[in-house]
Amino acid sequence: MLHQKAEHAPSEHQVHRTGDWLPGDHRVHKEWLNGVIQKADEKSKGLHPVLKEFKNAIEGDTRLFLLVNSMFEQIPTKKPYSKDPEGHKQVRDYQHMLQLFNHILTSAPEWSDQSYSLGMVGTPINAILDWPMGTPSGFAFFLDPEVNKLLKKVLNTWAEFLASPASAYVLGDDNIGWFSNHGTKDLAVTANVGKTSFKFEELFICDPTKEHHGYKSWDNFFTRHFHEDKRLVAEPENDDIIVNACESKSYNVARDISGRDRFWIKGQPYSVVDMLALDPLYEHFVGGTIYQAFLSALSYHRWHAPVGGTVKKAYVKEGTYFSEPLFEGLGDPESHKIDPSGEVSGQGYLTATATRAIIFFEADNKDLGLVCFLGIGMTEVSTCDITVKLGQHVKKGDEIGMFHYGGSTHCVLFQKGVELCDFPQLHAEHNVPVRSKLAALKRSN
Repeated sequence: MLHQKAEHAPSEHQVHRTGDWLPGDHRVHKEWLNGVIQKADEKSKGLHPVLKEFKNAIEGDTRLFLLVNSMFEQIPTKKPYSKDPEGHKQVRDYQHMLQLFNHILTSAPEWSDQSYSLGMVGTPINAILDWPMGTPSGFAFFLDPEVNKLLKKVLNTWAEFLASPASAYVLGDDNIGWFSNHGTKDLAVTANVGKTSFKFEELFICDPTKEHHGYKSWDNFFTRHFHEDKRLVAEPENDDIIVNACESKSYNVARDISGRDRFWIKGQPYSVVDMLALDPLYEHFVGGTIYQAFLSALSYHRWHAPVGGTVKKAYVKEGTYFSEPLFEGLGDPESHKIDPSGEVSGQGYLTATATRAIIFFEADNKDLGLVCFLGIGMTEVSTCDITVKLGQHVKKGDEIGMFHYGGSTHCVLFQKGVELCDFPQLHAEHNVPVRSKLAALKRSN
């Protein structure tokens, strides 16, 4: 996705990072984290109240205190995991972790030409936790309901900052600004389709004559709209055509899916009961089809109705924020190879554990029946905002919600007996444009 990446990142330093939310080159990750640690240590200040609450909860619960200390102890001592330039662990312990969070809560993700040439840090809190969350104790800690309640408070606090005018400082045209020459170029390259070469302002609604292109905050920029003519609805009058709900890279198509399966194992089979949070409507999708795709860091992050129909249910299921399956683990970035199947990314695992928006549609096309959309948050990218209501009728391609501060992955579920064809090529390097053709209903004649 990022045009300079392959030129500068030797394969022996590569880790597969689905969606480019963290650097593919672990050296860039380490360098970025060293910079954050230096800033946080130099400007040491009292913890934000929400982090004081987190600290008190850890120290007031023996179980949490044990797990959080163990997860830092379980990080391997060999390189590249544990050493900063002075030979110390980068993130030393939970107190240091909270200090780094304290710094992040008043920062917005910055553009960096150097970082983006090798990979990006799109999720800073995830970057801080990348090693500890892959340990056995980290697996237990980040599955804990009490921990996730506390993390939600932390992330909501950060979301408030990202929606404030103070966060717009990263939208300038300097070397940390998203509207630098390289920044707007890469944003446009990600959004252009085929041989087109529209500029950022030709693709997205903005006003280049105003400060920050008219965007009032980081969140306002991140939830930007396409110009309507740049993402037309595929065959709007043909109800046999399903359209793509998110600007995303295709990941998987699974058929004859199980009601419940072991989604935490390496193959990550889909588990409909868990994906749909034990909703009774899950029975409609046992034996059906799932399409999954992931959103990359520079993409458009609003969701659109895959079919025309009536909203039967729409709600957010709170889940985990930094839980990853143990099979992903720490491994050894020195020997990792890029996995074209994306198994190590945990995309399937997230469908059953992460915070997610669940929207059921009764399709206008009776042969499609019930269709379900899942918008699934990743790490701090977890604010799922549904903008449709129960009983509302939507046209195919209408906006139905968005991720605030990005997104991770999404799924569209189809009932048993609905035969579909013409899904996009899996694991392609390019995004499938939102509202373009995703699949077609296959009829016997």
